[in-house]
Amino acid sequence: MNTLKIGLCQMMVVKSTKEENIKKAQNMICEAADKGAKIVALPEMFNCPYNNKHFREYAEAFPEGETIKMLSSTAKDKNIYLIGGSIPEIEDDKIYNTSFIFDNKGELIGKHRKVHLFDIDIKNGVRFMESEVLSSGSDITLVDSPWGKVGVAICYDIRFPEIIRIMALKGAKIIFIPAAFNMTTGPAHWETLFKSRALDNQLYIAGISPARNTNYSYVAYGNSLITNPWGDITAKLDEKEGILIQDIDLEYIDEIRDSLPLLKHRRGDLYNLDLV
Repeated sequence: MNTLKIGLCQMMVVKSTKEENIKKAQNMICEAADKGAKIVALPEMFNCPYNNKHFREYAEAFPEGETIKMLSSTAKDKNIYLIGGSIPEIEDDKIYNTSFIFDNKGELIGKHRKVHLFDIDIKNGVRFMESEVLSSGSDITLVDSPWGKVGVAICYDIRFPEIIRIMALKGAKIIFIPAAFNMTTGPAHWETLFKSRALDNQLYIAGISPARNTNYSYVAYGNSLITNPWGDITAKLDEKEGILIQDIDLEYIDEIRDSLPLLKHRRGDLYNLDLV
């Protein structure tokens, strides 16, 4: 069995100081690594309250940002691959929602800037307009690892099936999605989206949420989870702060794809994706 142990850090993001969030993230990364996780992932906007008014204030540039330095050094010190959730990134005075990805030597091997900005206004629900502050990315992100190709997308990206399908066709075995769904979209769509994308593409998808803080303006849903190639949820947290450690069987991907060859049965003569 070709297994990989992963760790998802569902941390409670606080609004007091960035330094407090950075330290908490580092402690949770180390705890996950000490429990055997070889790839560890953090949630969306883990160093910053999820609010447009904070994004520029908390933004960092690569490589000198204090959060970025912590991610690099911790990945190296703990000998892990690290999906750095996401943080506000600044470049040429533009702010991006960015996930920095490091290998076990602390080297940056990729970064994903959120492609689809969260501009929504749900009647009797939530309104949020990321585009008022953030700029969108333009890349589909895959990195190499000892366990195969790993995809990274951020939150709202999962609602666009093309991006996940392209990752699958380019060889992704597992996709990590730091995400801060809220109390309107989370109960309605969180599990369904992760199960559907895993099932459609016959791979593993991990969703990493912040813990739920009911005292803040944007209340995250929590419920970080892992879905498998059959579309099952194999592990899930509740709304509270915690770390999910799980072994995933990478050979199961081939087993499912051999028995139910969805990707082989695609009709490329009728439809295709330009980026594949």
